[in-house]
Amino acid sequence: MTNPIIVLGAGIAGLGAAYKLSKENQCIIVLEKDDTYGGLCGNFTIDGFRFDRFVHFSFSKNEEVNKIFSSGSPEVYHHIPNPFNLYRGLWIKHPAQNNLFPLPKKEKERIIEDFRNRPDADSVAVNNYEQWLRIQYGNYFAEHFPMAYTRKYWMTEAMELETGWVGKRLYQPSLDEVLRGAQSSDTPITYYSKEMRYPVRGGYKQYLAVLAEGKDIRYNQLVVKISPQANTLCTANGVEYTYSRLISSLPLPMIMSMLTDVPEYVLAAANQLRCTCGYQISVGMKTKNIPPYLWWYVYDEDILPARVYSPSLKSPNNVPEGCSSLQMEVYCNRGEYTQEELLARSVGKLVSLKIIKKEDILFTDVRFEPYANVIFDHNIYEARKIVRDYLSSIGIETIGRFGEWGYLWSDQSLMSGLNIEQCLSLIHISEPTRPISI
Repeated sequence: MTNPIIVLGAGIAGLGAAYKLSKENQCIIVLEKDDTYGGLCGNFTIDGFRFDRFVHFSFSKNEEVNKIFSSGSPEVYHHIPNPFNLYRGLWIKHPAQNNLFPLPKKEKERIIEDFRNRPDADSVAVNNYEQWLRIQYGNYFAEHFPMAYTRKYWMTEAMELETGWVGKRLYQPSLDEVLRGAQSSDTPITYYSKEMRYPVRGGYKQYLAVLAEGKDIRYNQLVVKISPQANTLCTANGVEYTYSRLISSLPLPMIMSMLTDVPEYVLAAANQLRCTCGYQISVGMKTKNIPPYLWWYVYDEDILPARVYSPSLKSPNNVPEGCSSLQMEVYCNRGEYTQEELLARSVGKLVSLKIIKKEDILFTDVRFEPYANVIFDHNIYEARKIVRDYLSSIGIETIGRFGEWGYLWSDQSLMSGLNIEQCLSLIHISEPTRPISI
């Protein structure tokens, strides 16, 4: 009997690989450490409230992805993006750089003055993200908006990041756009996607239903040891598997911890791969009286969440009748905050700003994710190439956001799995990846 192909992880990339290979009549086993599929595209429920694991929408233009998503969820809500920013108690339309209207007159003047006096981009060598921001937006705006946000989202200073990941994520307005947005709130939407799609029922995970259907997914199977020479692996509960081929969507540092006799230079490279951890702070509300924005960014550093969004606005089926919900993303280094501090500097701050009322809160819930955002520092491209090349040399193929150690949108992560036979993920080793969407 031929040994099966084993896929590690039942997130969107792992399911994509299993889906593709099963269509070729391959014997596939998916091992998943959790008790359900979905990974960071999954969700959980509390007293009739459904929360995704971090915010997700679909705006993919890929026909294969959209066909799969439509099979999982034929009914979707079509949202026009309406993101906002919270800054010093002010609501500012997103992106802030060309929507300065709510700011005080002197602050707008300072931003515009710095914007006018930026150096010519073609005359300056850009060596890091901070330099890029100052050239694009001027010093004042760069320091008070994206540089402050970088410390919250990436847990590092902007100068520590390179710029290949930026892509179209940060809008670069003209001076005319900045002036218009400072004089009026009537500005066009300049967000990079014009439509966001979300399942009517089942949360974002519902998009993945057709991928998981009929697959041999074995849950609560935490892999702890891989022996590439013998083509075997062992789980925490003592089960041993022999494989003909091993495909992993797990984070690269996690895979490295399962191996022995790894060369020192590879271990050194793996230790250079950096990421943030993350908390999901979920709030159930007994009222519909919440901000009307699908999601919003928070620039103030005394407020811990980098981003807040509403599952109930994504789909009213995510909450009981008459209720609403919010979920906040707090990024951190491992074990950085106590639960009391997290709640005080997130939910407590929203209450003190009168954004929500304490008496309307039905419950709060805090959950920790050990892998949230890959940090694009100056070592990432060389370090991840060394690690992925080594894993490939011992027969471990890596896919997905954390297997490629990239910053992939969910549709890119799915395509990373679907394209496993073409090994298209190897393209990302030497080229900067595009950012993941929300």
